[in-house]
Formats: sequence, C-alpha cells, structure tokens
Amino acid sequence: MSARIILLVTSPRLPAGLLTAEAWDAVRAYPVFAAADSDQATALRVTGVPVTILETDAQGLLDAIAGQPAAVWLAGPHGDQDFARQLGLRLAREPGLAELELMYGSWDPPGARLLDAVAVMDRLASPGGDPWKRAQTHRTLAPYLLEEAYEAYDAIVGDDPDAAREELGDVLLQVVLHARLAEDRDESDRWSIDDVAAGLVEKMIRRNPHVFAGERVEDIEEITANWERIKREEKTRDSVLDGIVMSQPSLALAAKIMHRAERAGLEVPLPAGEDLGVLLLRVVAEARAAGLDAEAELRAATLTFAEAVRAAENAGPSE
Repeated sequence: MSARIILLVTSPRLPAGLLTAEAWDAVRAYPVFAAADSDQATALRVTGVPVTILETDAQGLLDAIAGQPAAVWLAGPHGDQDFARQLGLRLAREPGLAELELMYGSWDPPGARLLDAVAVMDRLASPGGDPWKRAQTHRTLAPYLLEEAYEAYDAIVGDDPDAAREELGDVLLQVVLHARLAEDRDESDRWSIDDVAAGLVEKMIRRNPHVFAGERVEDIEEITANWERIKREEKTRDSVLDGIVMSQPSLALAAKIMHRAERAGLEVPLPAGEDLGVLLLRVVAEARAAGLDAEAELRAATLTFAEAVRAAENAGPSE
C-alpha cells in the first residue's frame, strides 16, 4: 500500500494552533514535515508534536517518508503552492509512490482579509513606510473621503459591480488610514480600527432589537420607526436639525431640513424673495411635494447635458 501524504493547509489569519480535530489527529498520528519554521510549527512543538524542517524538493519528502504509512506536510502561510504542484505532478506520473490528500486545518473566517488591510496600512503608515501617508492628518484626508464616496456612488448608480467593489475598497482605505493615524494621537484621544469596529457593532446590535433582542415588529415601517426612536434616545439634541450633515450638497441639504421639519410637525414658510437661492429652495419644496429627489433629478439632467457636450465634441466644428 502506498503512503499517504497529507498536505495540511491552515489560515495565516487565525491564531497558530487553532486547528480542526481532524488536523490534530493527523499531526499527532504521523510525522510532520515543513519547508521552514512558522508560527504553526512552533505551536505544534509546544504541544509536543515534532516538526522536521525539510528544505528539499518532492523527491526529498518521498525519501524521508519511506516506510511510513502516512506523513503530514505542514504548508507555510502562503500554502506552498509551488511545492504542492511539483509533488502532485510527480505523483500523477508515478501514482504508486504515494497518495496526496489535501486537508484544511483551518479556514479564513468571513472578513479575514480585513486583517490584511489593517496590516498593510500599518506598514505604510509606520516609520519606513509611505512618506505621503505618514504626512497626512484627518483634515487633509477629509476631501479624499468625500471624493472616494462619490466615486463609489457613481459606480453603484451606474450598475457597475466591478467598479463598485473597487471604489468601495478605496472608501475602506480611507477608513483604515484614518484609524491608523489616530493610533499616533496623544493617549487621551487615541483610537484604533478596533474602536471603530466595536462602536459599529454595538450600534448595529442596539438599533436592531428585532434581530438581536427578539423584539416583534410588523413591517419595515415599524423597523424604521424603532431605529429613529433608539437614535433619539442615544443622542440628546436641542433641535430637530441636530445631526444633519451640513457639508452635503445643497439640494440634498435643503430636502433633509424640510424632511426633519415635516417629521417634527413644524409648519415653516419658505423665505420670501426672488433671488436665486430662494428660487432653488422652492424648487426643492416642489420636488418633495411631487415625490421627487431634487438632487437626483438635477444630477440626471446634468449627466444628460454632459452627454450632449461629448456629442458636440465628437461632431467637430460646424461648417
């Protein structure tokens, strides 16, 4: 009977030694080899499992396990793909030498690559990293956050999923960079990406009691009402306008203020006058009355005009 070679692959994003029961059974039952030392190899040795470093090719492993019913090859953090390919090709040509079995000792949990994003940003924003990123502040980065958010918006409304994925990654870059810079602040106001995530998790759980606390709701309208109620309880506000983002586009800002006033039952007349600002404010009010989004309508009209500009460019000068 040919020997079994178990290629044991583990996630480098989980703590070393956090393995499945099947993987622990294998490493305790058979000799373990690896191409180099790693955190996983160290964790196994701590539990009494010997790990032999075998800096060789596929033939060297086959020679080392001669006479053994099975052996474990502990893949490195990147999976030892070249070695596995070499070994697989050799066994495909001579299947009687051994049987190759792939075993996953651990898997990346959902969101594991976020850990990579944090690690890469830490490298970039640390001494010896990227001078530009190290020179930034929250204030100098603020315009980029808006720009990236608008680019993500364009990709989403343009129904371009590949672009949306990329642009949302750029938004995430801004979040991770802000959090990394905050780690270098004075101890009194220092925070990290974990603080950002912790606050988000707490808020999501707190504002969704129908999911996390067993609260019964009838429909989406009740869910929205609960969200707003919980939000009001969390934040002490002196005005119904508190919390509105004043830096958002003017048409959207006008619509938001009108919405808040209506929700509070306030009947506030529009300003009198015929200047351009007042006229635009009335347009927003008329759009809301018609169930339209003035910001979106202006955007659509502007994009149509942009297409006309491009068409005129392509047409060339008139005779």
